[in-house]
Amino acid sequence: MTNKPIEVTICLGSSCFARGNNQNLEIIQAYFKEHNLTGKVDFRGHLCEEACKKGPTLKIADQVYYNVTPEKLGAILDSHFAEIHD
Repeated sequence: MTNKPIEVTICLGSSCFARGNNQNLEIIQAYFKEHNLTGKVDFRGHLCEEACKKGPTLKIADQVYYNVTPEKLGAILDSHFAEIHD
């Protein structure tokens, strides 16, 4: 039985990108690489999540996070991936 990768989407629309998802993108990619998660996640960018005023946005599985800052990102990622990373 194969495990389906966890879907992770980051908004890369101009508002979210300018508000910090440009930095968050790099942090997330480094986190997945550091914890050997690249094969366990389906990480994609979207052009707009229609929540510009709440951005930057990040979606992991069915959970959407708003106003994601680099300072909050580690705890968000750990809450979803701490049990599965190597």
